Amino acid sequence: MPVYLTAVIKSQTAYRDEVRETLLNMVTESRKEPACIQYDLFQDSSDPDVFVFREIWESREGLDAHNEQPYIRAFGAPLEKLQTDPEIYLMQPLDIAR
Repeated sequence: MPVYLTAVIKSQTAYRDEVRETLLNMVTESRKEPACIQYDLFQDSSDPDVFVFREIWESREGLDAHNEQPYIRAFGAPLEKLQTDPEIYLMQPLDIAR
């Protein structure tokens, strides 16, 4: 069953460019993973310190393997460059009959 994930990351303004580059690298590397269906990064138009990932993974096992990748684990190290801890939302799509 696919896993849908949204992650909200708020960088400190002084580190915004560095955080952005790290996140863009995560996009490049994550899209290479076999379980990755979708991995997109957005930057808030009104607050450029806010970044949002929208991800779809083939399975929970695929997401778990992703979270063990060196470039994902390395991102956890510079948390002092963020305003808050990342907010992670695991979601399920709602099918609405039309």
